Amino acid sequence: MAVEHTSKITFTVGLDENKIPEEISWNAEDGGIKDEASKAIMLSVWDHKKKDTLRMDLWTKDMPVDEMKQFFHQTLVSMAGSFQRATNDEKMSATMRDFCDYFAEKLELVKK
Repeated sequence: MAVEHTSKITFTVGLDENKIPEEISWNAEDGGIKDEASKAIMLSVWDHKKKDTLRMDLWTKDMPVDEMKQFFHQTLVSMAGSFQRATNDEKMSATMRDFCDYFAEKLELVKK
């Protein structure tokens, strides 16, 4: 089967003299995104040959800690939804969402 279309997503990371990220921007032309600023990236790539996950987590040095906590929480919630769509495993997806609720409560991200 031949590939009919390709799509490119790029990240640009501006570093200081110590190679610490100061600026992050990204592009996804098919999604209408051009030089969009960001404060953090979490990227996972599956290496099917080694059966291992390759990870890249970057954040700018001015990313506020409260926003980092919110970013992690939203990422976990998103992963629970992706897991459910990918596996149809309702029970584990619900367990993951329960953990997300616990995570948010402990970090005081939600009002009681």
